[in-house]
Amino acid sequence: MNDVEAPEDAVVADDADIPTEVTEIEEVVLAPWEKPGDWYVIHSYSGHEKKVQANLETRARSMHLEDRIFELLIPMEDVVEIKNGKKVTVSKKMLPGYVLVRMYLDDETWYAVRNTPGVTGFVGSVTKPVPLSRRELRRFLGEPEKAEGGKKAAAFKPEWEVGDSVRVATGPFADFNGSIESINFDQSKVVVLVNIFGRDTPVELGFEDIIEN
Repeated sequence: MNDVEAPEDAVVADDADIPTEVTEIEEVVLAPWEKPGDWYVIHSYSGHEKKVQANLETRARSMHLEDRIFELLIPMEDVVEIKNGKKVTVSKKMLPGYVLVRMYLDDETWYAVRNTPGVTGFVGSVTKPVPLSRRELRRFLGEPEKAEGGKKAAAFKPEWEVGDSVRVATGPFADFNGSIESINFDQSKVVVLVNIFGRDTPVELGFEDIIEN
């Protein structure tokens, strides 16, 4: 077969000049209940949750159980508290004294978890721990509601209790003292009994409208 010469004015493209189609691969994020294994709750000594998490992760590696003990989590939540009249966002444990573990439960993994320093046992039946349901996982690990701008909305949990003495900080009753009669966490409101003209009058206020006395 005779070679065919390209015309003198023809442009031969380099490999770098040949357009290639790039397909973006989207990362699939599995929900907690779609991952391998089941989720269990283990009880630890109070204040030792992080130590238990580290101990069990080390133990799983040393016993070559990484294919059956997958993940340990300490559920956390952002909580807005009022301190000295100002809102402060702090991160708190949702389940103090407990750690969640995703694993396949068998005699060997049960023994590894149960005998990890700081662990006092599984939550549930003594003979056979019960895994968390999807509903429970949604509560502890599900996607929280987001505020504007895509940021997670922090839950608001004031330190007050019914009967506490507070002072009104804003509005027409500013600087009045009173006591909390009821708290509505869903609506972030309280009813405060304020002494007006010698009588205790219930006044509905927002969490941000009162401060501790």
